[in-house]
Amino acid sequence: MSMFEKMRKYRKIMLIMSFAGAVSMSSLSSIHAQEVSIPELPKKVDPDLKKNIVGVWELVSYKVQDKETGKLIDAMGAHPRGRVIFTPDGWVAFNLEGSDRQPAKDDADRAHLMKTLVAYIGRYRVEGNQWVTSVQTAWAPEWVGTEQRRNIVVKGNEADVLTPWRIMPNWDNGKMSRSIIRFKRVN
Repeated sequence: MSMFEKMRKYRKIMLIMSFAGAVSMSSLSSIHAQEVSIPELPKKVDPDLKKNIVGVWELVSYKVQDKETGKLIDAMGAHPRGRVIFTPDGWVAFNLEGSDRQPAKDDADRAHLMKTLVAYIGRYRVEGNQWVTSVQTAWAPEWVGTEQRRNIVVKGNEADVLTPWRIMPNWDNGKMSRSIIRFKRVN
């Protein structure tokens, strides 16, 4: 089964939300149980993606799907925060933080904080409906010098992002997972 067939198979997943005021793929604003859609990859390439991606984007939601079970992992907590900035000249800065981060008091606290952070900077290019980042600096040293691919669909002031299946250094215990992310444009 191809990655695209698997994405279609898992397109709709029930997610129990334990917080009010959640924002999901729908416009509902106060939900306890909601359906989260895996963004469908468009069949046609968006010819305006390179232009439409430019700007400052605020994190709305961040979920991680375990490949083996299909379950969603709330890796970043109920209220993650962050920004991604795409410049017209091809730079991207990506910084996302989990919920309720507190200043570290010791090395154990600092190690825990690294598990609720995703941050990198590099040059990006658009290929089809993906942005591809050549990572120059990152919170995880193993990402430096790699290319990170992200499927993205921009609709007005919202952007849905779906990562490829991969092993993340900071969650799901070394299992294959992917991230399902929603951003809104900052004016």
